[in-house]
Amino acid sequence: MRVRLDIAYEGTDFSGWARQPALRTVQGVLESVLATLFRRHEPAPLLTVAGRTDAGVHASGQVAHVDLTADQLGSLRRRHDADASPDALASTLAARMNGVLGADSDVVVLGSSRAPAGFDARFSAVWRRYEFRVADADTPRDPLERRRTVRHPTRLDVEAMDSAARALLGLHDYATFCKPREGATTIRTLQEYGWHRDDRGVLIARLQADAFCHSMVRALVGAAVAVGDGSLTGERLVELRDDRMRTSAFLVMPAKGLTLTEVGYPAADELARRAEQTRARRELD
Repeated sequence: MRVRLDIAYEGTDFSGWARQPALRTVQGVLESVLATLFRRHEPAPLLTVAGRTDAGVHASGQVAHVDLTADQLGSLRRRHDADASPDALASTLAARMNGVLGADSDVVVLGSSRAPAGFDARFSAVWRRYEFRVADADTPRDPLERRRTVRHPTRLDVEAMDSAARALLGLHDYATFCKPREGATTIRTLQEYGWHRDDRGVLIARLQADAFCHSMVRALVGAAVAVGDGSLTGERLVELRDDRMRTSAFLVMPAKGLTLTEVGYPAADELARRAEQTRARRELD
């Protein structure tokens, strides 16, 4: 049975999501927990995630799925819930995993539930949403925010940043903002990108796309920061996007300011079809 997991983590001490030999990663920690829970019912289950985050990136709304055998699912049953349904057992997985992780863990399983037919955490997703936090010269210093907020030494023009960000929206080839990977497309639909200051003076970007390629969010943020400090104009930023070439005109921002906040999925009867569509290579019309 496929189980959906909703996950949050503070990414500072992780070398990203994806498991890597000899490195502490979110996937590695969670799969180790699953191996412990199901040590009497091998093989240990593996996770499929909505979006692999880089080292230092946080998440408040990550989504993954795990496929459990009948024996593994049954092992979640306790004596007092001998008649628990498969759906009820799936909902207990989060608590069992958190029990192994411990009360002070920097990764938490927020919830678990039986996944609808056709659900794939990665390929069924229709969008991913991120936030990025920047403190500039006008933002009061707050040591409690230092692990999730990037400081910029001068004042930033948030209105210019917001205008430039919105000019980048749409279906385009975002190669300018993506770290190249052989065989991977850089065509994306950037559905939302805007900036505002919160009530404490922190500049917050919200970005949403059907998917993001490697380093794309942090590069888009760095480009807007360059507009905010006067290094670039919004018009030049659009030209750079359309050039589809990596550039030194702006910096890729540090990972610690970035948080994956939400992953969107279609209605249950569209999940399987969406997964098939996503697996196909994106191409511009």
